[in-house]
This record gives sequence, C-alpha cells and structure tokens, in this order.
Amino acid sequence: MVQYLQPRLDASFSAISDATRRGVLEQLGRGDASITELADKFHMTLTGMKKHVGVLEQAGLVTTEKIGRVRTCRLGLRRLEEEAAWMERYRQLWEARFEALDEVVEELKRKEKERVDGRKKRN
Repeated sequence: MVQYLQPRLDASFSAISDATRRGVLEQLGRGDASITELADKFHMTLTGMKKHVGVLEQAGLVTTEKIGRVRTCRLGLRRLEEEAAWMERYRQLWEARFEALDEVVEELKRKEKERVDGRKKRN
C-alpha cells in the first residue's frame, strides 16, 4: 500500500508546494473559473496558468473541461484525506517528542530550584 500511496503523496505535495497553485485551489473552492480568469486573477500569462493547472490536474486536485474555446477548471473529486492522515501521524510524533522534552526541561528546572533552595538554607 505504501508503494501505491507514495506517488500520490508526492504528486499532491508537489502540487500544493507552490503558492500560486494553493491560491488556484482556494479560488476554485469559491467556484469554477476559466484558465483566462485564473490567469487574470493571478497576473499571469495563459501559458503559465495552464502549466499550474496541469500540475493540479495531474495530482487529481483539479479537473478541466473545454467547451468551445473556453477551458473551465473546477476542483477535482480527489480530496486530501491521505495527505492529511500522513501529516497527522507526523504531528502526533512531534507532539510526543515535544511533550517528552517539556518533561525533561521541567525536571531540570525542579532540580535547579532544589539546588538553589539548598544553598539558601545553608547560608
């Protein structure tokens, strides 16, 4: 299963690694748009926007349909559940590590306070 999921994760993370493509996804979340409309919105050439949309389309995040001379883009059927689950596993891992680090820091603080309090009592 990991071998099947890995290329999908790679394509998804590659697609959303670019700020413009994330912006396109946000824009399409509000409604369908033509490539021309997206290019205007992001102050890009049509060729540049076609490339961005193509990356999103390969990842399954966007679909396009050509009607006449207009290519309309919409959000794809594929959601990012697998990617969110992958990130959640790492979030939990790091959270556990930070909690363990917090415990070590608190223990060191407690020992330091005991050491300082011991000095004060002797003086």
